[in-house]
Amino acid sequence: MANKLNAAQEAVLEEELNVDPESLLGKWRAKAYNQNANKQWLQKFWSNYFAIEKNIYELLLMNPDEEVKGTVKELADKYNISVETMVGFLDGINDSLKVKNPIETMTEDTVVSLAFDKELLYKNMVDAKADWLYGLKEWDAIFDKETQHKLFLEQRKSHTIIKPKKIGRNDPCPCGSGKKYKYCCGRNVK
Repeated sequence: MANKLNAAQEAVLEEELNVDPESLLGKWRAKAYNQNANKQWLQKFWSNYFAIEKNIYELLLMNPDEEVKGTVKELADKYNISVETMVGFLDGINDSLKVKNPIETMTEDTVVSLAFDKELLYKNMVDAKADWLYGLKEWDAIFDKETQHKLFLEQRKSHTIIKPKKIGRNDPCPCGSGKKYKYCCGRNVK
């Protein structure tokens, strides 16, 4: 039962897989999110992918203002990885780019850009709980520790629901009348 997905996870997975299965992205997602795959194989697959992903981010963060651009195949060759793995990387970074790539329809010959928004990339890494990425030492040359902490907290708080303080019956009315809430605006509240 522990392997069952909750409704929210199923919705995300369905959205992730809702691409043409014959496209590069469709093939990547079918492999990466295959629920019928052997658990050990999947763990090894993701462990290997995360190591590759980390290496690419280390290289990108060394020159954060340089736009890395080329075809999917050229970038795969540049980073010495398969086209399939490059597609996975592009899928992951796409929401952090200044201009999103057409990942649903791209081919090996599609020209893509890795020009990323630094703050957005950092926050998306925090949101993904990818501490091996937002903890990279290369970030220290981009943001000081205080800024990193501020971005971290901003991202964490963006998912926090803060309930407003409940007004007690005997509290002063928030309208400013000076009366107790129960004798003023709270009179008709049940």
